[in-house]
Amino acid sequence: MTTSFSSHIPILLVLLLTSSLIFAEGKIHITDDLDDVVDDEEDESWKEWGKKSAPSSHDDDLNPSDLNKMDVSQIQAEIAKHQSGPVFGFVKLRLGVKRTRETVTETAMQWTKVLKTGAVEAKFMGVDLSTIMFTMERGQDVSELKEFVFDQPEAYEVKIGDQVFRRPGDPPLEEVVEELQKKTSPSSKSDGISKDEL
Repeated sequence: MTTSFSSHIPILLVLLLTSSLIFAEGKIHITDDLDDVVDDEEDESWKEWGKKSAPSSHDDDLNPSDLNKMDVSQIQAEIAKHQSGPVFGFVKLRLGVKRTRETVTETAMQWTKVLKTGAVEAKFMGVDLSTIMFTMERGQDVSELKEFVFDQPEAYEVKIGDQVFRRPGDPPLEEVVEELQKKTSPSSKSDGISKDEL
């Protein structure tokens, strides 16, 4: 007793039609009368999204009288806030840690990828076994970059131009180098810290 597929087609069509009619009756109908509905889901950032940023006003600029009240580091910090062009600098890695060229290169690539996902365009490149260089297209992102770098346990300090930034409480690099030289053996004391280039 074999039946062909074509004999079952009418039954399948009837089942499909009745099931679609059953589901069609359960549809939800929304009326056009929405006067009593309040749409308060949009926040301020949603309203501002897509709008062009307003040009900076002259109120944001520093007055010469303000500069007299600031020390050099405060002036440099204010200038960095208004930096819009490319920036480059160096990250000094913690000293006294054994690294290979591959680990430094791997760290630089990893930092580049992580920052890129955070919408900060920075590229890191290994310079030697304790230094990574970075370049950025937008100088406004320097504070985010510093924050990211200091979240990395390998990083010791960041140098941008003449400015050197360290975590609060960390001693200057020179003191760390002196301490490491005191701990090393007399035969390696003359060499100091290894400066192998990549």
